[in-house]
Amino acid sequence: MNRQEIESRLRKYLERDRSGIRKELLRILLEGGKYTTDEIFERLSTRAINQRGVSAMVGLMCARLGIIKTELGEKNRYYIKPEYADLVREILREYEGK
Repeated sequence: MNRQEIESRLRKYLERDRSGIRKELLRILLEGGKYTTDEIFERLSTRAINQRGVSAMVGLMCARLGIIKTELGEKNRYYIKPEYADLVREILREYEGK
């Protein structure tokens, strides 16, 4: 998948973010750490989603958007692929306040 396609998919994904949770999840991942879905769930400020919902969002970002990498282990850890971090930051800035 090329950068333009990823950018287009990410924009469409964020346009459907009515609650802001997708943006919040991306901001957490942009901090540079590697997080399990349990850790992401704990860090989210809203409880409008459960742990399974967080797992589904992360899985979709891995499979459809291709911007998240998985580090396998006893508990999988997820992080933004370094080559897409700037793109994600740039697009998130555009969606601030929306």
